[in-house]
Amino acid sequence: MAEQRVQWFKFASPPNFYDLSGRLAPWFAALAALLAVIGLYIGFILAPPDYQQGNSYRIMFIHVPTAWMSMFLYVLMAVYAAIGLIWRIKTAEAMAKAIAPTGALFAFLCLWTGALWGKPTWGTYWVWDARLTSQLILLFLYLGYIALHAAIEDRQRASDASAILALAGVVNVPIIYFSVVWWNTLHQGASITVTSAPAMETVMFAALMVMTFACWMYAIAVVLWRARLELMERERRSAWVVERMGAEKP
Repeated sequence: MAEQRVQWFKFASPPNFYDLSGRLAPWFAALAALLAVIGLYIGFILAPPDYQQGNSYRIMFIHVPTAWMSMFLYVLMAVYAAIGLIWRIKTAEAMAKAIAPTGALFAFLCLWTGALWGKPTWGTYWVWDARLTSQLILLFLYLGYIALHAAIEDRQRASDASAILALAGVVNVPIIYFSVVWWNTLHQGASITVTSAPAMETVMFAALMVMTFACWMYAIAVVLWRARLELMERERRSAWVVERMGAEKP
């Protein structure tokens, strides 16, 4: 067991992480493209219209996965940020920074698709509903993390300050998730829970799950590529970077 832990920890080393992520990222990207095509085909072609919302509900196959991913990625970003803050692991710091733009993209897509879904359902693109407002705050937290990182020139100070912001913002994630339970909101409750069967047809559930996995694969691929670039920038004077770039050490 101890030997297995050592083998896994070796991938926290920047050169080992760089090599492994370079091999894995294209596979995750290919899976993301394949799953997205399958999921969209099931959701927009095979799935029947909803008996209440007609075809407008199909935005769900993009809206719900992006909402889930925006929350999960924020928690993951905070975990990596905490690891970097406490143990000074460069790979963790790079991963936290790499996750932020992808998380912000998913948060934006969640709000945008939610607005498109809200117009035919509620008659308006936006209301100051608890779920919508807390999701908007999540987008601002992502953007704040990115802006704070960019505003501080010293990389270590930037990572530390951004990590504190990320950790402080984690409290917003359970607020988003439980807002429909804690407050009387326009936003519908969860159709999928771990304690009950999905409140939708099987083909709809299948499309939703496939699109969720597509978002997962996309996020992994993009974050790994971005983390590789971040590590190369941080370690640009290191021997392993010079070796992999085929350049002479300055």
